Amino acid sequence: QADIVWTTRDGERIVAGQTLCRIVANTRAMLTAERAALNFLQLLSATATVTHGYVDAVKGTRATIVDTRKTIPGLRLAQKYAVTCGGGTNHRMGLYDMIMLKDNHIDFCGGIAKAIEKTNQYLAENKLQLQIEVETRSLEDVAEVLRCGNIHRIMLDNFSPEDAAKAVQLIDGRFE
Repeated sequence: QADIVWTTRDGERIVAGQTLCRIVANTRAMLTAERAALNFLQLLSATATVTHGYVDAVKGTRATIVDTRKTIPGLRLAQKYAVTCGGGTNHRMGLYDMIMLKDNHIDFCGGIAKAIEKTNQYLAENKLQLQIEVETRSLEDVAEVLRCGNIHRIMLDNFSPEDAAKAVQLIDGRFE
């Protein structure tokens, strides 16, 4: 049994030395849980803080900071919540809520156009309403996705800042 009184709210900026909460509990139990609780708090605070830095960096643009599905096992919901506390947006929760055409899918299908076509065919045949995101590795890939259309979002995977800026100009708001 522990009584916790929080003195801050989720997403609120804090400063070094600030009290986050007060805990009244059995000393032995509190000392046993202390390290795990601090590690958990540090992980989520760091996630929110880094996210906030990226959100600030794109302020004034149409860019949105989204998270990844790749989280620490068992902590996905907590880490995704921390992203929202930092001002970011949740992407996918799992493999079930959006189709993502990654490089290996595209290569297996024989190219971007075929992968998009086969995916839309699959969705139609199975009467599914899922968004499609396509991972692109180059400006040429972005141009091909733009020619094909029939998707929701374009991911710029490992683009340099310069190429990302060029890709955003090419996309020109037609897709996320």
